[in-house]
Amino acid sequence: MVSDRVIVGVTFDERRGGYIATAPGLVTVTALSLGSLRKRIEAQLPPAEGIKLDLDRVARRERDRRRIALPGR
Repeated sequence: MVSDRVIVGVTFDERRGGYIATAPGLVTVTALSLGSLRKRIEAQLPPAEGIKLDLDRVARRERDRRRIALPGR
């Protein structure tokens, strides 16, 4: 099975403005939220390709912290 997904490594750095994504062939992308990060990455890719965000420990911790801070979401 051939996958058309691009796996993008994601970390979180407060000093640089939020989430940071890197992948071969892509320009490094920063964004305040994971949703914005995904949209910015998709803008760099051909329409047929999908992406998989591979969050490291720091990014997962920040994502979870934000989910807890927004109850009812």
